[in-house]
Amino acid sequence: MVNGLSVKDASILVVDDQPINVKLLVRMLEIEGYHNIETTTDPEEVVDIYKKRPFDLVLLDLKMPKMDGFDVINALYDAMQNELENDYVPILVLTAQTDKASMHRALISGARDFMTKPFDKIELTARISNLIEVRMLHRMKRMQAKLLETEVKARTRALEESQLEIIQSLGRAAEYRDNETGMHIVRLGKMSELLGKELGLNERECDLLREASPMHDLGKIGIPDHVLLKPGKFEPEEWEVMKTHSRIGAEILAGHKTDLLQLAAIIAESHHEKWDGSGYPDGLSGHEIPMAARIVALVDVFDALTSARPYKEAWTVEAAVKYIDENSGKHFDPEVVAAFHKIMPEVVTIKQELVDHPESEETFSHY
Repeated sequence: MVNGLSVKDASILVVDDQPINVKLLVRMLEIEGYHNIETTTDPEEVVDIYKKRPFDLVLLDLKMPKMDGFDVINALYDAMQNELENDYVPILVLTAQTDKASMHRALISGARDFMTKPFDKIELTARISNLIEVRMLHRMKRMQAKLLETEVKARTRALEESQLEIIQSLGRAAEYRDNETGMHIVRLGKMSELLGKELGLNERECDLLREASPMHDLGKIGIPDHVLLKPGKFEPEEWEVMKTHSRIGAEILAGHKTDLLQLAAIIAESHHEKWDGSGYPDGLSGHEIPMAARIVALVDVFDALTSARPYKEAWTVEAAVKYIDENSGKHFDPEVVAAFHKIMPEVVTIKQELVDHPESEETFSHY
């Protein structure tokens, strides 16, 4: 018994071109209590039979017409290669060929054991039982590994979802402090993902960009209300305080090992850098600015310009795009600007579907 399963319940395929040999083997197996047995005298049928029903053991003759046993072994492994990761085809070769070269070739090709005819019945039944028991243990181990992998993936996914919910809540908290809306960060994430894809980022990078970008202004949590919520123009010293939000956000997100939070920290710190080096906090320029930050910088400005706020009316999409074009090579990476133009239909759709207020649709519906 292996994990509640009887060795005698194992499925066995007998392959021999001689019907009399097949009959003798089946009779011997039935006497031993095996009852799940299939046979064929045509080696060309073996692959199709095995594909429909992988067996716990294949008893295979070597010397056969059309395809010999070596050909069958190779054909099985070729046909099952996609299903054989960390697995094998359980083959016991039974043959009248007694030379060492044949035995070595069969074992090297993938057979698990080799016996010569005429064989000792007790030895053969013992080897069959042992091979089937090993096979069942192997399958049980693979099944347990798959179940564990599935469980780990499910728990990891649940953890990531929980983490993402917390992250999104933090992003919204920062936006609401600055008279923004929760829809801004949703749009920002979707637009950043689209722009990243257009720029050639892979699927994983685009997913991370969508999830990390909503935390770009997290550092605003640390800006005093009298500065953050000031309705008019900042005084020079107030502007210096306001600029610290990028560093504050990076410090809040720093020190985490997950790719998501590491990218979020990079975006928080660098999304106010400018292509010509006139941005903050580090005055980075050109390709010194991380690509994710360059993407979010443009999308953030576009969405802010085309969104109504208590202190301003929404710009039209045309006016916002014109502003971005005028600042290509100064504020924005020209490559990112060119890619942004290519995704404008999708961007407009996002703006239409995720509006802050119904009346704001008129600012972009005619683009």
